[in-house]
Amino acid sequence: MHLLLILGPPAVGKMTVGRAVAKRSDYKLFHNHHTIELLLDVFDYGTPPFRTLNTEFRRRLLEEAATAGTDLVFTFVMGMDEQAEADYLERLVEPYDGHVAVVELVADLDTRLVRNRTEHRLAEKKSKRDVDWSDNNVRELEADYRMTAEPGRDAPGERLLARWPHLAIDNTELSADETADRILAWLVTDG
Repeated sequence: MHLLLILGPPAVGKMTVGRAVAKRSDYKLFHNHHTIELLLDVFDYGTPPFRTLNTEFRRRLLEEAATAGTDLVFTFVMGMDEQAEADYLERLVEPYDGHVAVVELVADLDTRLVRNRTEHRLAEKKSKRDVDWSDNNVRELEADYRMTAEPGRDAPGERLLARWPHLAIDNTELSADETADRILAWLVTDG
C-alpha cells in the first residue's frame, strides 16, 4: 500500500487533483474536508471537540486504510514553519510505514482566489460557500503561514518532507487531469 500526500495552500487544487489521480489509478481519495465538513454540522471549527474528533477520524481512517492495503491520496495544508503541524502529519502517516510520497501543488494567490469560487469546490466544501469569508481566509492564511516548501530551508516542514520522495508542481496553468498525469508518471519512475 502507498500513501500519496498532496500538500499545498488553500484553493491550490489538492482535492480536484486528488480526485483526478484516483480516477486514473487504484488510489482512493481522502481529502481534508471529508472530516471538516462532517464535524461542522455538530461543532464549531477549531473548538476542542472539533479538533479532537478531526484528529481522531483522520488518524483512524489512515490506520484502517493502511491495514487494508489501500493506496490512498490524502490532502493536507501544512504551515512549513510549524513544528506541531509537522509532528501531526508525521503521526498521521505512520501506518503507511515509509510508503509515502509527497506532491506539493503551487499556484499564486490570484489563481487560488479564482479557484476558491469554483462551483466544484463550493459543492464539495459547504464551509467555503460564504465566498467573501473564504476569500479572506485564503488571504489571511497566505499572510500568516508559509505553506510551500523552500529548497534548502531548515524548517519543520522541509525536514519532514525530506524523508519522502517529493515532487513540486506549479499547477497554475495545468488542468487537474494534466497535473494528475504528471503525478502518476512520477510515481512510476521516482515516487
